[in-house]
Amino acid sequence: MEPPSDGAPPVGPTRRTRLTPQTWRTRPAGPAARPAAGRFDEAVRRYLRDRPQATVVALGEGLDPGFWRVDNGQLRWLTVEEPATAALRRMLLPDGPRWRTLTGRATAPHWPAAVARPALGVLVLAFGPPPAAEGLQELCALCARRLPGSTLLLDAPLRHLAAAVDDRPGVRTLHPPGAREAAAPALTEFRFGR
Repeated sequence: MEPPSDGAPPVGPTRRTRLTPQTWRTRPAGPAARPAAGRFDEAVRRYLRDRPQATVVALGEGLDPGFWRVDNGQLRWLTVEEPATAALRRMLLPDGPRWRTLTGRATAPHWPAAVARPALGVLVLAFGPPPAAEGLQELCALCARRLPGSTLLLDAPLRHLAAAVDDRPGVRTLHPPGAREAAAPALTEFRFGR
């Protein structure tokens, strides 16, 4: 089966008939890999160096097994997904002692309450195209109000989000180490102070 054109991992029969996080993790990078996965993985690893017991909240992660790629043995991981994707994710990647899937929208007010230890650090990853300005403002307000001290990463350079961020303090664009700004895909980081 050819991988879907959107770069998501295949959900049907493959050369490996058993789909587990361990077999996905060992797949070579290529067209089936999510483009943002490498950028998010590096940012998560950097965040965990200073906060090894942090909670990572993945909004709209789909079936991506990010937890298993960056697991340091201490982090907690919450995935927030729409109902159909959440159900499929629970079938393929059942909840474990340090990772679980919640059903809901990224801007729904219930998921921040599932972060059990916010004082140990919270890194929120927003997968997919950046939300519209109104949705981004709603997500930022939710993180600032419910998870002070947290960090939000979006898979979009700052110039694409200019209308929503209004040159706020605590917002910056992250580029891969050693990459030129114009050539490298970037993440936008929002930090919400205490």
